[in-house]
Amino acid sequence: MSLLAQERKELILQALFRDGKVKVIPMAEQLGVSTETIRRDLDALEAEGKLQRVYGGAVRSGHEHGEPPFQQRTQLFVDAKRKIGRRAAELIEDGDTIALDVGTTMMELAASIQGKRNLTILTNSLPVASHLSEALNSQRFTGKVFVLGGQLHAEQQSLTGPLCEQMLGQFFVNKAFLSVGGLSLTGGVTDYDLNETAVSRQFAHAAREVIVLADQSKIGVQAFARIIPLEEADIVISDQACPKDWAGTLEQHGVLWIASQ
Repeated sequence: MSLLAQERKELILQALFRDGKVKVIPMAEQLGVSTETIRRDLDALEAEGKLQRVYGGAVRSGHEHGEPPFQQRTQLFVDAKRKIGRRAAELIEDGDTIALDVGTTMMELAASIQGKRNLTILTNSLPVASHLSEALNSQRFTGKVFVLGGQLHAEQQSLTGPLCEQMLGQFFVNKAFLSVGGLSLTGGVTDYDLNETAVSRQFAHAAREVIVLADQSKIGVQAFARIIPLEEADIVISDQACPKDWAGTLEQHGVLWIASQ
């Protein structure tokens, strides 16, 4: 099977997020290319800031101060995020009041909302608000959109801080959709930015139903700050099946895992 460079890079990144590291020789054998080709791919990905080269392969980039910038994350796991977004949009019903927090998966959800009537949507994400504005103008759905004010986090294109939380405190919603940095049994639902975490936590507490969106790179990851314990989520939507050793705990707490197709 002959793969384009971009396809190889995507497969390399998927292996990297799944395993935490990749090795040149096994990856070359898996993809059916030379070790020199894999080394060039790794060098290119390092130049893009997506991994760190080490002897014999590569490891994840360190993001001590948070996750990669929003624009960089739009290039990762695109197909998985699109499937998750579409599946999540199927849970939205006419007349719903919903909250959409920040993240690239949430942008896919916003783009997938179609044919719904009389929605009320709250968000603190500028890209999500832009998608929703376009959808309203194109009459892909009807309703109202509230963009929460606050301090602009330009790199992540979000609005957070005390003003945002104060405004959010005036609302209750049927469903809160959370796009997260990590999801684990011990750490629960987590993210990297304290201010974004605070808003997402308030979304969750204001909602009757909490729906977590997490692609394969987030499963088993414990990010810096907890949003909510895993048992406080109602639904998890992912591009992969529920880990076998999680199933009993999730069933015990009534958390439904949906694998997007």
